[in-house]
Amino acid sequence: MSKEQIEELYKFSACDIADALLKLGVPGAGFLTDIKPIPSAPSLPNQQPKLSDTPSNPSPQTSTPKPSIPLKVIAPASTALFLSKSSDSFPNATPPLTTLTQTLSQPLPNIPPGTPYADLTTPNTILIISQPPNQSCAVVGGIMAARMQYLGVKGIIVDGRVRDLDTLRGLGLPVWSRGTSVVGSGGEAKAWSMGVEVQVGGVSVRSGDLVVVDYVEGGVVVIPARVVGDVLGMLPKLVEADGKVMRDVKGGGEVGEAFGKWRG
Repeated sequence: MSKEQIEELYKFSACDIADALLKLGVPGAGFLTDIKPIPSAPSLPNQQPKLSDTPSNPSPQTSTPKPSIPLKVIAPASTALFLSKSSDSFPNATPPLTTLTQTLSQPLPNIPPGTPYADLTTPNTILIISQPPNQSCAVVGGIMAARMQYLGVKGIIVDGRVRDLDTLRGLGLPVWSRGTSVVGSGGEAKAWSMGVEVQVGGVSVRSGDLVVVDYVEGGVVVIPARVVGDVLGMLPKLVEADGKVMRDVKGGGEVGEAFGKWRG
C-alpha cells in the first residue's frame, strides 16, 4: 500500500471502514472485538497538605505535560505471538499435554534465546500481540513499551493484558488491550514468534495488513492488505449514501424508506 492510500483513509472513521469490510465479506469485518484503550488516570480527591508537610520556603512546582495521543492512527501491522509457560507462581499455566499441543500447532519460534521481543520492533508499524486466553499476567509493560516506542512503533494492540498503566499513559503512545494486570509476563507467558499470522477474536492479522486505531469511535479495525484498494474505492459512495440517509431521517423521514432510496 502507498502513503497516499494511508492518507486517504484518514478521511474515514473506523465505522466507515468496517462497513466496507462487511460488504466485502471480510471475517469479523476486521473489527478487533473487546480491545479498548488503556484506562484514563483516576481522578484523585484534592488533599490539603498538613502544616508540618509544608516547607518553609516552598519552591515553585512545575509539571511536565504528558504527550498527547492522536485521535486516529493508521499504519501497517507487525505481529508477535506469545505462548503459555508455567512458573512457581503459576504452576498450572501449561499442563504437559497443552505444552505439546501448542508447540506443534504454532509456527516455529523465531525470537533468538535471551532476546527481548521489544528489541525486534519493526519501525512505523502498529504491533498486534496475541496472548494465550485467560491468563493473569501482562505481556506489555512500561519498559517494553518505551523500548518499542524508541524503535519507532506507532501503536501497540494487545489481545491480552498490559500493566504499568501510569508509565504507558506518559509515553503518548496508543496502547489498547483486552485487559490489565500488575503481574509481569514471566509468570505464565513467553514471546514465541514475530511476523507470523495471529488471531484476534475472529480476525486474522498478518504483517503488512493495515491497522486503524480510532479513539473517537472507540475501536480498532484491520484491513487485509489485499483489499485496501477495494475499501478505498467503496468508501466515498458509502459515506455519501449514509449522509443522505441521515439528512432524510433528521428531516422526519422513515429509516426504511431512506435506506431503500440511498443505500439500495
